[in-house]
Amino acid sequence: MTTLTEHPITRRWPAADPQRLQLYSYPTPNGVKISIALEEMGLPYEVHTVSIRGDQHTPEFLSLNPNNKIPAIIDPQGPGGQLITLWESGAILLYLADKTGTLIPADTPGRAQTLQWLMFQMGGLGPMFGQYGYFTKFAGKDVADPRPRQHFIDESRRLLGVLEQQLEHQPFIAGEQYTIADIAIFPWLRAVRDVYGAGEDFRMPEFEHTMSYLERCLQRPAVQRGMKVPDIG
Repeated sequence: MTTLTEHPITRRWPAADPQRLQLYSYPTPNGVKISIALEEMGLPYEVHTVSIRGDQHTPEFLSLNPNNKIPAIIDPQGPGGQLITLWESGAILLYLADKTGTLIPADTPGRAQTLQWLMFQMGGLGPMFGQYGYFTKFAGKDVADPRPRQHFIDESRRLLGVLEQQLEHQPFIAGEQYTIADIAIFPWLRAVRDVYGAGEDFRMPEFEHTMSYLERCLQRPAVQRGMKVPDIG
């Protein structure tokens, strides 16, 4: 397909402006990564609320993301002016950084460091924090065996220790520059502390540099706007 209006997803989520980048999301730690990035970059976009209580399994959404996860985007003004669709938050962040030339260092070493920490979140921090949330706040809390939950507590604390060491002498995760690696990481720190209630289990106040870093990121105006997208009331 060559135009947005030809995409099956528009049957359920029609675009008000087919020339704008379309974001299909929900305000989860992964979802707000993209709205925060778009707000930081100043890219015009249109948001569509995809409820994780069922919308992600509809045929229309599966036509965009067969892995039935938010977020996903359609950029009608992709490379060469051609429409591009993307899912997986890390891939979207990297695409947007390259599209705008922002939030990622231009030099090869700096770019590599940023991608390293982006993968750290995608492969470690997010899955561990998410599983802790499952076993503490959601369905897993009914599992009698304490070992799975304790495993995710222990591994999450280890990962927090890695962050703490990295942030001891620099303001952001890849150095002096705020990047897509930060946008990947700090929403999960906020979620595990404020939504999953892990402050005591993880002994989060002990990670002083990491907690200061989280507050530094949360104070950014674009972050405050992006955290509310989509607005679900």
